[in-house]
Amino acid sequence: MLKRCGDDLLSIDAASPAEAQAVAEQLRASGKWMDVVGGIDSAVVRFDAATISAADAIQEIQASLSGGIKPLERDEALLEIPVNYGGEQGPDLEELSKRLGLAEEEIIALHTGRDYIIDMVGFTPGFAFIGGLDDKLCVPRRKEPRQKVPAGSIGIADGRTGIYSLSSPGGWTIIGRTSYELFDPKADEPLVVKAGMRVRFKAVDS
Repeated sequence: MLKRCGDDLLSIDAASPAEAQAVAEQLRASGKWMDVVGGIDSAVVRFDAATISAADAIQEIQASLSGGIKPLERDEALLEIPVNYGGEQGPDLEELSKRLGLAEEEIIALHTGRDYIIDMVGFTPGFAFIGGLDDKLCVPRRKEPRQKVPAGSIGIADGRTGIYSLSSPGGWTIIGRTSYELFDPKADEPLVVKAGMRVRFKAVDS
């Protein structure tokens, strides 16, 4: 479904994160839009309202996608992210263990025991939303978000893992922290991760 979500914004529903990113990539490549952002279940297009009406923008997008959505090309390389679990690095792991009735070691084993796909990058530059969390670890966000979560923190919530690229407020359950930098503003390519990348977490000592 294609609909307006602002004076110069259009939202396109998608069946999956991969489809949302594929739609965004396809429209972005046309060079016709001010910005295109892929999300978890939609892609949002920003158009220049001074030069094109919303109705014409909708028709243009529909025409662009009428031939089908090209699947996103994936990089099959696996990015391994080292994580210090528990303690000061993962302040919620102990409470999560009691809540789920699982030993901390079992939680770590479940979290490190599979490969994941990055669904999207957003919220802050480089913040990775990673799908595929084991059903045994599915918990909601914290009722009271923290005012400051350190950069590199690894959180879980609503079936996903999130990696805080920058220090920021946040409501995810923090189970560990990584020294791996997902965002480097001084680099030629500031964003180290992108949607569609394969990642695996590896437990390491401090």
